[in-house]
Amino acid sequence: MAYDERLAQRIRSALQGNRLITERRMFGGIAFLRQGLMFVGVSDTSLMARVGKANHADSLGRKHVRAMDFTGKPMQGYVFVDADGTKSEAQLRFWLERCEQFVSTLPPKASGAKLRYSKNSNTTSS
Repeated sequence: MAYDERLAQRIRSALQGNRLITERRMFGGIAFLRQGLMFVGVSDTSLMARVGKANHADSLGRKHVRAMDFTGKPMQGYVFVDADGTKSEAQLRFWLERCEQFVSTLPPKASGAKLRYSKNSNTTSS
């Protein structure tokens, strides 16, 4: 499945310089991880947002948001934000902050090689 590279680049730009953030291809798109834990991603033209169970109902009540459902069963604590819900930088920033704030409450995931954003580009390096 293809994903909206423009949205992915907007996320990279917003997160640039945050040394806790990495990215990885997953869910048929691209995911952004904080200390190994996915907090946002891009699938097709939608933002995948890990909002946590406490923010799940509030998130679903917002415009352009729907349940995240890969298997026929909605995933609690995750939502899709359709393209109209991330048009402005303020809208995108809201979701990035909500999701990163939630994931920051979780213990970091133990992992092997770590990728970090390079200071001089929007790509990752090891």
